Amino acid sequence: MGVLKYIKGISILIFVLLMCLEIQAQDRKSAQFFKPDTTLNKMKVGVVTGSILTIYGGALIGLNQYWYKDIPRSRFHFHNDGRDWMQIDKAGHIYSAYFQSRWAVGMYRWTGMEDKKAIWVGGMTGTFLQSSIEILDAFSADWGFSAWDFGANVLGSAIVISQELAWKEQRISLKISTIPQKYPEGELKNRASDLYGTSLPELFLKDYNAVTTWASVNIASFIKRDTRFPDWINIAVGYGARNMYGGSENIWCTEEGTKAGDCPPGMIVDRTDVQRNRQFYISPDIDFTRIPVRRKGFKILLNMLNMVKVPFPSLEINTQGKVRVQPY
Repeated sequence: MGVLKYIKGISILIFVLLMCLEIQAQDRKSAQFFKPDTTLNKMKVGVVTGSILTIYGGALIGLNQYWYKDIPRSRFHFHNDGRDWMQIDKAGHIYSAYFQSRWAVGMYRWTGMEDKKAIWVGGMTGTFLQSSIEILDAFSADWGFSAWDFGANVLGSAIVISQELAWKEQRISLKISTIPQKYPEGELKNRASDLYGTSLPELFLKDYNAVTTWASVNIASFIKRDTRFPDWINIAVGYGARNMYGGSENIWCTEEGTKAGDCPPGMIVDRTDVQRNRQFYISPDIDFTRIPVRRKGFKILLNMLNMVKVPFPSLEINTQGKVRVQPY
């Protein structure tokens, strides 16, 4: 499902809503409403929960009209896509659920909810938001409910919950980066255009060959508090994949909308000679949330930037046996 399977569209809206509200809660000390409460404020709980559900509900309606409207419906059924896209899409589910849960925890704390409850309620928000779309898939003939996707959603939330319970902070942040790919001219470039699109936004959000998911570890938080080591410097470990021209293999049908297994003779393209490979990276990074700033606008910007891995030189190791330094 391209972008919907990776970022799930609505994630960005939820991220922005929760970040803006949390920053306001931290900065507008003179306004009573935006002060974090020390006891449960039911009105604020209603504001947070209602805002999330309203925006998400509207997005689901739009998504149903835009994406699912012309897809044949079916009974609830499962679909095993664990081998597809070398699990790049699963990393995307983990990432999306992580950030939705991370900001939801911050907002429920702002309401004055007891801390462990805020962690669990906010922490499971990402799984709820992501997995509700899996239900739409489950009733769509072309897809189905993916236990792999659901498990990835749960893992994204679990990363938030476990860190908050253990450390009251996120010492390991999930991030993404995208590097536009240059495809060989001819049928491979045409196939990539069909799969991933050609515009810059499509390539940024849809191209599985271009996306890397990172776990960015804050070094200072794991060493003594009186250290002089800058608390905004991280080390990030990334995972990506390349040379994918199909879900599970580089075989496709030139007849639009037809799977390789149902393809008429003579219309199957077999490019299994192009070796798909996994890539692992290690690179310096920045935790923007730990950079001290006072102005609300800068804090909003830094929190949004923290969703993305900063381009730094990285060491790459891939399953083709190559080790090299990348400039990004």
